[in-house]
Amino acid sequence: MRQVHVQQSHLSGWGARVVLQPALAIRAAAQDESAISSLELHKILKHRQLTAVFQPIADLRSASIFGHEGLIRGPVDTRLHMPLALFEEAEQHHLLLEVEHLSRQVVLESFAQQAASAKLFLNVSPASLLQPHVARGATLSYIHQLGLDPHDVIIELTENSPTFDYDTLRHAAEHYRSMGFEIAMDDLGEGFSSLRLWSELRPDYVKIDKHFIRNIDRDQVKLDFVRSIQQIALNSGTKVIAEGIETEAELMIVKDLKIPYGQGYLINRPQASLHTALSPVAAELMQRNAVHVYQSAAVPVQARSNISKLIRYVSPVSPQTSNDDVYQIFEKQPTLYSLPVVAQGRPVGLISRYNMIDHLARPYTRELYGKRYCSIFMDNQPLIVDNSLSLQALSDLIINMEPHHLSNGFIITESGNYLGMGSGHDLLREITQMQINAARYANPLTMLPGNVPINEHMDRLLQAGITFHACYCDLDSFKPFNDVYGFRRGDELIQYTGKLLNEHIANELDFVGHIGGDDFILIFQSEDWEERCLHVLQILAQAIPAFYDEADRQRGGIAAEDRQGNPLFYPFVSMSVGSVKADPVGFRSHHEVAAAMTVAKKQAKKISGNSLFLERRGK
Repeated sequence: MRQVHVQQSHLSGWGARVVLQPALAIRAAAQDESAISSLELHKILKHRQLTAVFQPIADLRSASIFGHEGLIRGPVDTRLHMPLALFEEAEQHHLLLEVEHLSRQVVLESFAQQAASAKLFLNVSPASLLQPHVARGATLSYIHQLGLDPHDVIIELTENSPTFDYDTLRHAAEHYRSMGFEIAMDDLGEGFSSLRLWSELRPDYVKIDKHFIRNIDRDQVKLDFVRSIQQIALNSGTKVIAEGIETEAELMIVKDLKIPYGQGYLINRPQASLHTALSPVAAELMQRNAVHVYQSAAVPVQARSNISKLIRYVSPVSPQTSNDDVYQIFEKQPTLYSLPVVAQGRPVGLISRYNMIDHLARPYTRELYGKRYCSIFMDNQPLIVDNSLSLQALSDLIINMEPHHLSNGFIITESGNYLGMGSGHDLLREITQMQINAARYANPLTMLPGNVPINEHMDRLLQAGITFHACYCDLDSFKPFNDVYGFRRGDELIQYTGKLLNEHIANELDFVGHIGGDDFILIFQSEDWEERCLHVLQILAQAIPAFYDEADRQRGGIAAEDRQGNPLFYPFVSMSVGSVKADPVGFRSHHEVAAAMTVAKKQAKKISGNSLFLERRGK
């Protein structure tokens, strides 16, 4: 037994050492890994084990290659192959400037060897640009040594620091400009102080970060951001480059915004040799004389309308405030209906004016409770909402809650901290205004774009120099159908028509709008627009009888009376389509297109049944 006991004690000792071993092992492994990384970096620097790759930058106006961004790769099949890992490791070992310097040399040498006629975008960090020990004129000398012209080299500043010495950086940029270099700013919108840097440096080019280009065709906020940047650039004489273009829709939107240059995988991927052509898909899209159809700003704006505009700051009270003090606050502020109760910055309750007065007006209640804490009368389950909540979501929330929340109001917070109060009255006013605005932008029955986006889209096409076909679609014999069968079935027919039209357009090129009642507008950039219209008319002719009662289906229409009481027979509902070919030479605005469409529609209605009339005379 003694031997066994000693053996267990021995194992226990090893167990104690095992507890300490992982920490020691991890520390030792980290030190070893750091030492290996340092050796790898020094080896890379000593043997120049870096490779340049180039990604083309396209001129979106001429569908040609404008320049190439020089990128760097570390040794193949190593963890330092990709630039992010390479530069992070270099920074950790205080070798970042050395790796950057070698990277620029490798890119410049590779670019010079290929004798390119396009421009080279050369990545340079502000820290590298401001190195005090670099000999003045050394960069220019090296450029000339390689046989390159500084006018063909664009210094692309990569923002990687939260602070800058703006004055020194501005002087450095002016120094390089004086030698013939141009200045570009990378990743606008992504870094620490992009707009300040833009204002200080006044670069020749700005690159919009790929985050704002990704899904720009489906994100109104990104679209607004990029449109604003383009406008600022036009006003300041700066040229914009959109980075990260990966889809056809993204390229079409960027081109439609008249951004001059683009870069991304759709245009072409990085490779060791310089590209001599754009990808076939990108080239075809750039040459296409069309604009991309994107959603009107109306719906996304409403979705973005949050409750921040409802905030009214009301000085809160603490849970320890006496009921007498709360009563006095209400007496001094006759328009104050509710008082928030806040502890350590976070709301814990709400005191209603009517509830407080009702309690203290009762016999002996004020004498009994006046000096006590107000928390005994507060609603400890008030409606508390974050300021990011949309107006519509808040409205839906209140509808499904107890009625007193609408009269008492609600507390608005940010990350749980008290911001202010909101009232039911203000919420109802904003919702009403939102609905009024929505009616101008989207038809409430079909949710198709209304008059404003229809007109805006036609003007966009005309301003872009695009020729298109505009069609006015009107349902014939709809009024008697609506009178006989009622509004519900009339609405069903209109909704069906809107859905049918929407299903038979090319979503990225064509546009369907609903101007009200049984009138719809189609705006075609598709070359097969006529076939699409005829197909819609064919489907509609087959579907319409199902909307009628059996007796009316048998007789082929409705027997009804006109306004004078005379019996009339109205055949099945049909559609008249009046189309006009609108070009920027013959039409100056949507007003003129609308007038021509109306004339074409009247001609179409003279043809019995489903009809398509093309106004060939133009204006």
